[in-house]
Amino acid sequence: MSIEEKLAEKGIILPEAAAPVASYLPAVEAGGFLHISGQISMREDKSLITGTLGEDLNVEAGQDAARRCGIMLLAQMKAALGSLDRVERVVKLGGFVNSSADFVDQPKVVNGASDLMFEAFGEAGRHARSAVGVNTLPLGVAVEVDAIVKVRD
Repeated sequence: MSIEEKLAEKGIILPEAAAPVASYLPAVEAGGFLHISGQISMREDKSLITGTLGEDLNVEAGQDAARRCGIMLLAQMKAALGSLDRVERVVKLGGFVNSSADFVDQPKVVNGASDLMFEAFGEAGRHARSAVGVNTLPLGVAVEVDAIVKVRD
């Protein structure tokens, strides 16, 4: 069973990969790795998930926003590689969480994306990670996540 079939069985349908909003590429494959630009929190209807964790949003809402970032990361992987089956391993996720000054649960928020990678790829989805609190993100979104994945030939 392909990764995409496995996701579909779980009710996860990948959207079309989002186009960049500025002067960069959505993904670059180099040296056997795919580097994926930060994907912002966006609902299925393409509306943005905005707000600040610790003010407008709680941890659960942040986890959902991070999961939506993860779904778009998967869509970018598929667009760049042609198939998610070319992903050998998720190496690293970088999570950025729009946070109030006293919000300290960024790791719990970014788990929304991390758990999705394990759901999609099993043990190959376990990865290194950073989860950083920031005072603002592009377009006012709640979460942004980027990724590095090892690619099969």
